[in-house]
Amino acid sequence: MGGLSACAALVAKKPHPNPSSEEEGLFVALDRRAPARQSDGGTGADMSGTPSTQRATQAAATQPSTRRILLASLVGTSVEFYDFYIYATAASLVFGPLFFPATSPSAQLLLSYATLGLAFFARPLGAWMFGHFGDRIGRKSTLVASLMLMGASTTLIAFLPTYQTAGALAPLLLCILRFGQGIGLGGEWGGAALLAVENAPKHLRGRYGMFPQLGAPVGFIAANGLFLILGVTLTQDQFMAWGWRLPFLGSAVLVALGLWVRLKLTETPAFQAAMAEAEPPKVPIGELVRDHLSPTVAGTFAAVACFATYYLATAFALGYATKSLGIPKETFLSVQIVSILFMALGIGIAGWWSDVKTPRYVLIAGCLGTIVVGTLLGPMFVGGSLASIFLWLVLALFMMGFVYGPLGAFLPSLFPPRVRYTGASMTFNIAGILGAAPVPLVAQYLAEHGGLAYVGYYLSGATIVSLAALWWTRHHDAKNV
Repeated sequence: MGGLSACAALVAKKPHPNPSSEEEGLFVALDRRAPARQSDGGTGADMSGTPSTQRATQAAATQPSTRRILLASLVGTSVEFYDFYIYATAASLVFGPLFFPATSPSAQLLLSYATLGLAFFARPLGAWMFGHFGDRIGRKSTLVASLMLMGASTTLIAFLPTYQTAGALAPLLLCILRFGQGIGLGGEWGGAALLAVENAPKHLRGRYGMFPQLGAPVGFIAANGLFLILGVTLTQDQFMAWGWRLPFLGSAVLVALGLWVRLKLTETPAFQAAMAEAEPPKVPIGELVRDHLSPTVAGTFAAVACFATYYLATAFALGYATKSLGIPKETFLSVQIVSILFMALGIGIAGWWSDVKTPRYVLIAGCLGTIVVGTLLGPMFVGGSLASIFLWLVLALFMMGFVYGPLGAFLPSLFPPRVRYTGASMTFNIAGILGAAPVPLVAQYLAEHGGLAYVGYYLSGATIVSLAALWWTRHHDAKNV
């Protein structure tokens, strides 16, 4: 609370120009409870004559609790990742035959995977757009807007016509909504990470930063758990006809929950202090590229390993196991749901370890373990033994906890608060293009033309890239927080 009081005092002593009224209205309108920023003219009192110390005490009293802050970062990313994962699951199971011409099952699956990758190219656009407002207007309203866009795009997918009824219009509409999903998620992760880390005590940033990361396994379990229930309770014809639409409809309920939590938040102390010290950057992305290009590039490649690991162990593994190995989808979804619990365990351990050591130290350890796991993919998948495949998934997703969990604290530490939303969002989401977008397509090609061992080498190679980038960031991390 002392830090918040100091920030409030700084605001009183050093007013600064506000962002443009157009930008202010666009995002602050999403939260009618947001207090208007008023200059005190350097007198230490607001327009009503309230002394600055009293305003600071009032602000401290209205600060949300630690529990609400962490819940908001967790719930928001859980909803976002739920939306993203139900699409990945549907792309592996149903989108091929429903939205694309009946040429061959392999061609339909490849086209479906191509739409899966489309969102990763939209995510940097969302990172730039929401990062711009997040660094100029504030974290809170920007996070509300990103959640609404993601939820609307996901819910509308439930109402799409199929290729049989609408022809080429069906995949076009699917691609548009998938692009909207990508823009929404592009603005979500960076803001959720900042919400947690910028409210954290210095010695607990690793543990606070792991909460938005836990949204990944929570969203995955919710998404695949629902698909599993539908697969058990519906016939295949019912599932293909209408059952696959239900998870997308469920997004509307989850978004309402996320909004309820987030609308009760206030701005982070770090953002308030940055606004008090100087006018916000007019073009945050321009300042990021001009003054912070090196950590941006390094942070981007440092995050590649987590994306490659995740989409190999989920989207590719699901498609390969059900289509090539003939494992029933309900069985494999059950295996993945259990495996993802080990990812949550890895995130929790990594968050604690990040506070004992540093986030960068834990990421390096995770990369070394993931390189070894990549070399085991071929031997453990060959033969189609479900027990062996399950063990590889457990190892891969547990190690992913160590290359993903610390990112919530690590990437924001590379940038100063005034461009932190843009910087953290851009690095994370460009890494998504490099690490995840090509994974299902490249892995499917390697599996068909070279064998599963080459898929594992692909994962190890991507992780070596992240390891080199982490070495590069040794002079940047932790100096900005």
